[in-house]
Amino acid sequence: MDLNTLLTTHVKEAASVLKGVDLPTVELQPTRKDFTGDITLVVFPMLRFVKGNPEVIGREFGEYLKTHVEEVADFNVIKGFLNLVISDSYYLKTFNAVKEDSQFGFWSGESKGSVMVEYSSPNTNKPLHLGHLRNILLGYSVSEILKAAGKKVYKTQIINDRGIHICKSMLAWKKFGHGETPESAGIKGDKLVGNYYVAFDKAYKQEVAELIAGGMEKETAEKEAPILLEAQEMLRNWESGDPETVDLWKTMNGWVYKGFDKTYSAMGVDFDELYYESDTYLLGKDVVQKGLNQGVFYKKPDGSVWIDLTEDGLDEKIVLRADGTAVYMTQDIGTAIMRADNHPEIEGMVYTVGNEQDYHFKVLFLILKKLGYSWADQLYHLSYGMVDLPSGKMKSREGTVVDADDLMAEMARTAEAISRELGKLDAYNEEEKQDLYRVIGLGALKYYILKVDPRKRILFNPEESVDFQGNTGPFVQYTYARIQSIIRKADPNETQFEQALGTHLELHPKERELLKGLLLFPETVVNAAEQYSPALIANYTYDLVKEFNSFYQQVSILGESDIAKRRFRVQLTAKIGEVIASAFSLLGIQVPERM
Repeated sequence: MDLNTLLTTHVKEAASVLKGVDLPTVELQPTRKDFTGDITLVVFPMLRFVKGNPEVIGREFGEYLKTHVEEVADFNVIKGFLNLVISDSYYLKTFNAVKEDSQFGFWSGESKGSVMVEYSSPNTNKPLHLGHLRNILLGYSVSEILKAAGKKVYKTQIINDRGIHICKSMLAWKKFGHGETPESAGIKGDKLVGNYYVAFDKAYKQEVAELIAGGMEKETAEKEAPILLEAQEMLRNWESGDPETVDLWKTMNGWVYKGFDKTYSAMGVDFDELYYESDTYLLGKDVVQKGLNQGVFYKKPDGSVWIDLTEDGLDEKIVLRADGTAVYMTQDIGTAIMRADNHPEIEGMVYTVGNEQDYHFKVLFLILKKLGYSWADQLYHLSYGMVDLPSGKMKSREGTVVDADDLMAEMARTAEAISRELGKLDAYNEEEKQDLYRVIGLGALKYYILKVDPRKRILFNPEESVDFQGNTGPFVQYTYARIQSIIRKADPNETQFEQALGTHLELHPKERELLKGLLLFPETVVNAAEQYSPALIANYTYDLVKEFNSFYQQVSILGESDIAKRRFRVQLTAKIGEVIASAFSLLGIQVPERM
C-alpha cells in the first residue's frame, strides 16, 4: 500500500472515530517547501462533513494519526493545513523495498491493453525538418511512456506519398534533373527530391511573373502557369496507372525512404508498421456509402456527400466530392477503420499532429462515433504547438526549413565546441569524443523540445539547449556521469542492492528530500501516460537532478566514516542514477557513463 492510500485510510478512520462521520474523499498533497512536513492533509474540504474550527480539527486529526500510524512521526498545523512528518524508518523501509527493482517505475503486471500511436507521417517530397522533429520526438516518447505504464504499443505512421506536391518534385526532376541520382549527386535521396520541390516552386513563380507581365490577372496566372498544369496532368497520369509515371514515382519515393531511414536511425526512433497514402487514399468511400444508407451522411444536389455536425457545435463537413473523389477526411475515416480491423485488440489510437489540425480531428472522431464504432471514444489527438526559430517561420517551398539532419549535426558540433571549452574530455580518444558529442547534442535537442508542454509553441535556440547549467539535457547527463564516477570509486560491496539497510538510521534532511523525489517516479510515469506529456518526465528528472546536486554538495558520500550511512548514501546515489537513466530512456535520450 502506497503512502497516500495508507494515510487516506487512516484519515477516514480518524473521521469515523473522532467525529462519527464517513469522509467520502481525502485531499492530500506534498507539503510546501517552506513548511515542515512531507504530506499535507487539507482540512477545508472536510468542513462540509466535520463541523468546527479547521485548526482545531487539524490538531485532533494530527494527534490521532501520530498515535495510531507508525509512519507518522510528527505533525504541525498551519491554518487549515495539517502537515505530517513521515518517519525516517518508513523512507528507509520503502527504499529497501524498491532499490533492487531494476524496472522501478515501470508497470510489471498484466498488460493494461493496447494502443496505436501515429507520428512522423511525412510527405515524400522533402527531407524531415525541425517541425517533424517535434512530432517524431513527441510520438516516440509518448509511445515509450505508455509502454512503461503498462500498455502494449504499436508505433506507426502514414506516409504521404501521393498527390500534387509529390508530382511537383517528380516533374521538376524530369525537367531539370538530367538523370541525377542520390549516388551521382552525393547527397541523401530525401534531400535530392526536396531540392527539386524547391526548383519547381522557383520555376512556377517565374512563370506566374511572366504571365502577369504579359497582362494576365494574378489569380488566373497562378492557376494557368504551364508547369502547374503539367504537374496536374502528371497526377492524373499517376492515378490512371501510367507505367512511366508510376515507375518514376516508385524510383523517387525509394530515394526518399532510404533518406528517411538514415534520419530515423540517427534520431534513435523506430516504427512497428507503416501505412502509405497511395494504398489508403481511396479507403472510406465504401464507409461513406454505408453512412449514407444509415442517415449519418447526406447528399447535396450536386452529388457531393456531407455530414451536418452543427448540433454538436461544429460545421457541415464534406466527405466525398461531387465527382466521387475522396477528401482527406474520407481517407482518415477509412484508415482508422482499417487499423482497428487489422488490430482488433487495440483500444485506442493516438494521433501526433500539429494543432492546426485540431478541428479536423474533432470532426474525424465525431464521425467515427456516429458511424457506431465503440473505439472512437478512445481516440486522442496529441496536439502540439509549432516550433519557431529566431529567424521566423519555416517554408518548405522556399527552401527555408531547418533540415533535421543538418540540425542534429549542428547540435553535435555545438556540444563539441562547449565541451572543448570546458576541457573535460582530455582522457578520451577522438572516436570516443565524437560519439559523446553526438549523445550530448542529440540529448540537448530532444530534451529542449520535450520539456515543454506539447500544447505550447517553442522558440528553439540551439545554443541555449546545449548549456551545461539549468534545465537542459546536458545538465542532467553531466549529473548522471558524476553519479557513475562516484559509484566507480565506491567499494563494490557498498553498491550491492541486495544488502539490506538498517531502518534505524537518522536521515539528513537532504537524504529525505532525495528519497521523496525518488519515490515519485512511478506516479510521474502514470501521470505522464494519462496526460500524454513527456514534459512531466523531463521536468521530474530535472527536479530530481537538482535535489541530488544539492545533496551532493551538502552531504559527504564517500567521505562518510559511519559504514552504515556511507553504504546507504552510495546505494541511494546509485538508485538515483538508475532512475535518471530510466526517465531519460522514456524521452529517447542516452546518458553517458563519463563526461
